[in-house]
Amino acid sequence: MKKYFSLILIITLSLQLKAQHSLSKLWETDSVVNLPESVLPDLKAKVLYVSIMGNNANDKDGIGGIGKIKPDGKVIDLNWISGLNSPKGLAIFGNLMYAADLTDVVVIDIAKAKVLRKIPIENTKFLNDITVNGEGIVYVSDSRTKRIYKIENDVPSIYLDSINGVNGLKAIGEDLYILGGKSFLKADAGKKISKIAELPDWGDGLEPIGNGDFICSSWAGYVYYVYADGRCELLLDTHLEKKNTADIGYDPVKKIVYIPTFFKKTVMAYQLK
Repeated sequence: MKKYFSLILIITLSLQLKAQHSLSKLWETDSVVNLPESVLPDLKAKVLYVSIMGNNANDKDGIGGIGKIKPDGKVIDLNWISGLNSPKGLAIFGNLMYAADLTDVVVIDIAKAKVLRKIPIENTKFLNDITVNGEGIVYVSDSRTKRIYKIENDVPSIYLDSINGVNGLKAIGEDLYILGGKSFLKADAGKKISKIAELPDWGDGLEPIGNGDFICSSWAGYVYYVYADGRCELLLDTHLEKKNTADIGYDPVKKIVYIPTFFKKTVMAYQLK
């Protein structure tokens, strides 16, 4: 009987080991992207949009912008949109792109490569990540004031308050997934918040994989696979290289993770296995 249970244990552990995920590096750009904070794949257009903060993550200096890179890492245009102020999170709805730009949300016509308007949000200090739901409602986090704002018909309002370290956002259906400090949270349509997982380090970007699983990044140099049941696997550790892992992007078809490295001024691509 003991031998039987030992065999079962060995088989179970073996299956768990095989089930673990990993990242395999595909490419990395040269150090030509001036403080990249977020990568947003556009699968239809076959392009990667990259928010480029410029010299500093905090300055309203007008030297930030959004660049375009091919899915193979070749640069298309690092000045596709210019004149922004340390832009961070990016989101697309239809032909519009939304960019979190310190205290404004910038609305861009993608086809015309033109800024249509800026939506200022009062009393904000550090707008960070941004997401859009299926109805075109925009959510944007302010990491300094611990708030999440909702923008509907270009009118902003406070959606959630007092979320320590709030950063990464992802709207899926009626739910809003949130990275707040080390906590991975979900807010339902009634704003009821539940905790999904506790990350080892403060979260930055998050992308859904399917079946309730996510990939989450931590700015210090870590990328995690987070299961729906709250388990976390470390996929990537670049902190000893002082290579940041900021607001990631994900191609769910090819299962490729795109990582902006912030101070290293590159964008990396990894195959998820």
